Amino acid sequence: MSSSNRTYINRSPSDSQTAFFVKPGSIVRQIWGDADVILLVFAGSAAEFALNRAVDWLFFTGKLPADPIARLFSTVRYAQEIVFAPETQARQAIARMGAIHGGVEQKRGYQIPDWAYRDVLYMLIDYSERAYETLYRALTDSEREELFHTFREVGAGMHVPKLPDTYADWRTDREAHLNRDLVRSDFTDKLFQRYREQLGSWRYNLLRQAQAVLVPEQVRSLLSLPQNPWLNNTIGLYKILNSLGLRSMVQRALLPTNYLEQIRSLDVR
Repeated sequence: MSSSNRTYINRSPSDSQTAFFVKPGSIVRQIWGDADVILLVFAGSAAEFALNRAVDWLFFTGKLPADPIARLFSTVRYAQEIVFAPETQARQAIARMGAIHGGVEQKRGYQIPDWAYRDVLYMLIDYSERAYETLYRALTDSEREELFHTFREVGAGMHVPKLPDTYADWRTDREAHLNRDLVRSDFTDKLFQRYREQLGSWRYNLLRQAQAVLVPEQVRSLLSLPQNPWLNNTIGLYKILNSLGLRSMVQRALLPTNYLEQIRSLDVR
């Protein structure tokens, strides 16, 4: 889906009478309508995806290792379609996403493990919170619950079993998944090699700095990410540059310039 097709993002006076999957003004919309936050969400997810014990599924279609950055944008657009769409359209997108995964399972001949689906949902919840907190502020308790329940509803729509009922329960299960489901493998190293090839050396090093700021200790240790990332001390500089209207310069530094328009298209106001 191209950015020009995302007509659901265009606001109209009738929006006030429309039932949305995520209500206007929600913290979830703030997170998934901010290009900078989204880039950090996927910087963290790119690290953890590479370590997941089910990462071989991502290699089955070949799409992720062939072009990780393009895969990032297509995944974001799916997420934004759900977050910003009216209720009916969002649930259709969720069902479509479930059907796509079902088709992959049929081609391969066996199912993606239930815990692998939960891992992906848990990453989106966790890195949404971590990225927003890194750039702006900590979420309130009610905002954390709202973020959790939004993605729990996505998982329920895809018929993912054994989802926790509360943010606190999710936090406990998230820790269990981190301790059980991560391993460094040949797939891990192949994915990071592709990141380096697509980004170039200095952007690749910047990616690892960002990942070191964002990821849990289990991920940082397995990937040998910097223990004291210098990027952690320059978040204030980002805020200053942003306030000076130099946001596009920061975004250009994060990804090759041929992706700049796609980065900008992630902003939903």
